[in-house]
Amino acid sequence: MKAQRRRDTAPELALRRELWRRGLRYRVDHKVVGTRRRVDVVFTRARVAVFIDGCFWHRCPIHSTLPKANAAWWLAKLDANVERDRRTDRDLEMAGWVVVRVWEHEDPVVAADRIESVVGR
Repeated sequence: MKAQRRRDTAPELALRRELWRRGLRYRVDHKVVGTRRRVDVVFTRARVAVFIDGCFWHRCPIHSTLPKANAAWWLAKLDANVERDRRTDRDLEMAGWVVVRVWEHEDPVVAADRIESVVGR
């Protein structure tokens, strides 16, 4: 698991390029005050936190798979990831943030449309 990138993944870079092209400026891999989590893309003034979730690690309803070797351990690990995501969403929303979750398989243009509409509010 050490080889897994924490930031600057291909889906994250594609989304960030699209957001930058639209003139939206953001912070990357930013720690939001009051949480222990780091957010992939943050619009601090608009208080919008964007997470780009990997299909495997965050249990995408469309693409999620479960390894056959050590399946019980992986199931517990991935379920804990999803629970942590929900907790993070709840914590940020209680602190006045809007949370946007983007799956790695989503089209960056469509995801940027969604984010731009939230940031523009």
